[in-house]
Amino acid sequence: MNLMLKTASASADIPSYTPAGNECALFETAWTRQLPLLLKGPTGCGKTRFVSHMAAKLGVPLSTVSCHDDLAAADLTGRYLLKGGDTVWVDGPLTRAVREGGICYLDEVVEARKDVAVVLHPLTDDRRILPLERTGEELEAPPGFMLVVSYNPGYQNLLKTLKPSTRQRFVAIEFDFLPKEQEIAVVSAESGLPEGRVAMLVELARKLRALKGHDLEEGVSTRLLVYCASLVDAGLSIREAVRSAMIEPLTDEPDVRAGLLEVADAVIR
Repeated sequence: MNLMLKTASASADIPSYTPAGNECALFETAWTRQLPLLLKGPTGCGKTRFVSHMAAKLGVPLSTVSCHDDLAAADLTGRYLLKGGDTVWVDGPLTRAVREGGICYLDEVVEARKDVAVVLHPLTDDRRILPLERTGEELEAPPGFMLVVSYNPGYQNLLKTLKPSTRQRFVAIEFDFLPKEQEIAVVSAESGLPEGRVAMLVELARKLRALKGHDLEEGVSTRLLVYCASLVDAGLSIREAVRSAMIEPLTDEPDVRAGLLEVADAVIR
């Protein structure tokens, strides 16, 4: 059964997002067809903003969980807690979304503990159920529930990756940084810095991204570009802003930092 798409009350309520392809249409189709969705791409390329944009566009609640090494299945499903001398069950964010409907977004899902995948599997096949062993319940996800997860394939090592048995339960969308002109427009709109001045920063970011896998584990994200442009718009010199927002966050190694500053000095004028 297809779902009727809800219209957000006002466009001002929808976080801005610049599509790079047909990802918005793919998300809407996954939502209407009740399909789980996997977003993969580099850090800071807009995956989380995209989910927020689509949830607001569809007019549905969004619950976002930032996954980390200590995140266990119980953190998502819920646990018994003492309240006023009584032991009561408290739903986790995933369970609440399954009970009430809406989108549950697990950001960087591979960072979570391995038992999380076990909980997600029955939700991401034709059963669409969430078994709660502690309460004896078996919740069936309503038509208005959607599971979205994301991860950064380029950052993960062999010990932290999604197993094929998990990946193949999702429809997947690959993200990357926007083309140059689009990224200039986005950074300018987000920071207030004119496009003519942003262009130099984007050019530098593209050169630094080319070093990923050599001297750097990660390239400059669009998020860092916005931070840098915001500092320049606030009155900092370009070199100060670049060092604080585009160089220092990337590395702690003095030699690597010196090399990145040389690249920056050759670009910024």
